[in-house]
Amino acid sequence: MSSNRPTSSEPPTTTPRRVRPPLRWTHVSGGVTHVGDDGAGFAFDNERPRHRVWLEDVEIGTRQVTNAEWFDFIADGGYTRPDLWLSDGWASVQDAGWRAPGYWREDDDGRWTTFTLSGRRPVVAAEPVCHVSFFEADAFARWAGQRLPTEQEWEAGAASGLEVRGGLLDPQRCHPSRASEVTLGDVWEWTASAYVPYPGFETAPGAVGEYNGKFMNDQHVLRGASAITPPQHPRTTYRNFFPAASRWAFSGLRLAR
Repeated sequence: MSSNRPTSSEPPTTTPRRVRPPLRWTHVSGGVTHVGDDGAGFAFDNERPRHRVWLEDVEIGTRQVTNAEWFDFIADGGYTRPDLWLSDGWASVQDAGWRAPGYWREDDDGRWTTFTLSGRRPVVAAEPVCHVSFFEADAFARWAGQRLPTEQEWEAGAASGLEVRGGLLDPQRCHPSRASEVTLGDVWEWTASAYVPYPGFETAPGAVGEYNGKFMNDQHVLRGASAITPPQHPRTTYRNFFPAASRWAFSGLRLAR
């Protein structure tokens, strides 16, 4: 198992070559805690009501998974090993021909580029991996010998002091010299949780209720924010959600254990 975990070496296709930020872990103590919005400010109906949950002790990564680590996953046959994938995820790999994150392309010289809001450019190794599906995030976590956090674990960890905005991934101009430890806010982060109503949830009247409540099936929760989220909008209770195979959003992951 340990041989499948991310290593310190980077394949020659990584462009440009960067030293990845160290992966450290934040301990989140188990017990009874509260999650969800407390009603004091703006929130969507799917973030309420605030309620009690029971957590076991968990450790959550202090940063998101990077492109450098994703290169290791690719090099180790991550997209060709059915043992790493959920059944529907493996079917998606076969049907769509996935072999890298969305918008990546391997050029004739063996180097990888990605298409961004400012055009195509080389993949930067130290950036958080972006445009991956829940299926890919889950497979990577299994390959790394870890797992995805639940949304309740994620919220408890974020409430313990993790930053809400990142700042490394800039959709307009991302320069390798900005590489530093990644925090919340560069990409939305897949969790292990299905998108279901909180206990006591009531659909809000009007358009908001028409939107959030009716999507509470076959979706997975993402937490945090992304590089294109308005700076006033991120909050630790925000529940984003997409189908498991979606890759178009600014979506990545962090690990838990």
